[in-house]
Amino acid sequence: MDNNKIRQDFPILRRTMGGCPLVYFDNGATTLKPQPVIDAVVNYYTYLGANAHRGDYEMSGQVDEAFEGARKRAQKYLNAADVSEIVFTSGSSMGLNEVAIMVTRQFLKEGDVVLSDESEHASSYLPWTQAGKDKGVNVEFIPLDEEGKITVENFKKALHDNVKVVAFAQVSNVLGFEAPVKEIVKICHERDILVVVDGAQSTPHLPIDVQDLDVDFFALSAHKMCGPTGIGVLYGKKKYLDVLEPVFYGGESNARYTKCDLVLKDSPLKFESGTQPIEAVLGMKAAMDYIDSIGKDKIHAYEVELKKYFLEKTKDMENLIVYNRNSESGIVTFNMMDNGKMIFSQDVASYLNTKGIAVRSGQHCAKLLPDILGAPGTIRASFYFYNTKEEIDYFVEQLKTVTMANCINIFF
Repeated sequence: MDNNKIRQDFPILRRTMGGCPLVYFDNGATTLKPQPVIDAVVNYYTYLGANAHRGDYEMSGQVDEAFEGARKRAQKYLNAADVSEIVFTSGSSMGLNEVAIMVTRQFLKEGDVVLSDESEHASSYLPWTQAGKDKGVNVEFIPLDEEGKITVENFKKALHDNVKVVAFAQVSNVLGFEAPVKEIVKICHERDILVVVDGAQSTPHLPIDVQDLDVDFFALSAHKMCGPTGIGVLYGKKKYLDVLEPVFYGGESNARYTKCDLVLKDSPLKFESGTQPIEAVLGMKAAMDYIDSIGKDKIHAYEVELKKYFLEKTKDMENLIVYNRNSESGIVTFNMMDNGKMIFSQDVASYLNTKGIAVRSGQHCAKLLPDILGAPGTIRASFYFYNTKEEIDYFVEQLKTVTMANCINIFF
């Protein structure tokens, strides 16, 4: 993997922040966009322009071909069995909300339980609490181990006869631990339990094969894998998508309707009411092409290498607390201390901003996890394949200057 060549594909890396060269370590929140993705979006606006599935003219037909070609590309990216199992959404949050609403309305009853865990992103956990509260469907938790990860043993302890859905992330967004998806799915399907997986943090880094995993639903966001914002994919097994009623209704999703009758189109179109973000769909395809041209195995190995390099460079820093040393990912979640006191995570992030370093701070949309970690918030540095060891050297150098006084002084 030619890292220097790859960096040339990302024009934003040539900008500065805080008067310093940009060091972007907030890839878990969103990734930067390479030129092929930018070009795909611009090409739609400058050459194609028409709506999808609406016109009977050449330019509209070209849009249709590109749009449905992107769906086939997403099918390949996830190794779905059928292209009809690929539904375009605005991102993981929308996909996971739709599944929670549809499944709760149509499949669940009072007293049923959805099993989740306390490391989940809000988009994986909250849809089930809100969809189920008026129907008497409750959410319970898989106990996390001492490191904050899901284990098969703890999952089995949480199972009981009322569990009808298990919803969790393949890779947790704060600690970066990979859940044992295949093992959990096998156990669930032996008990006729549906499995819904949040793939927002896994699809940019790991090879995904939904048939091999055997998950029932899987959601991803393009913006976390070098694609545009506002677009994602909900994968669902055909047998479920064919019977589920959509959440939204409007143009494109219906085959015909009268004042007293509605006939929906087959999936996936019945779930795609209204005009989709066509330019983003095409940009997502370009992102999938780009990532696969590098290779996810190479990407993941390089991210882990960067994390290990960071941990080695900081092993003697007594004022650095790392919460996820053992997760096999490019995520480092930590806090900084000064004279035995924890420095407010957002103050540390603001100080690093003055050095040109972008990190995430706070609770990272996982607001149950602070109780598990014993910290009100954390700092997250998430590495990706365009980051370098030289950037980590600079990062470590700046972390060594972090003190309570330095962090406070930037505000005065």
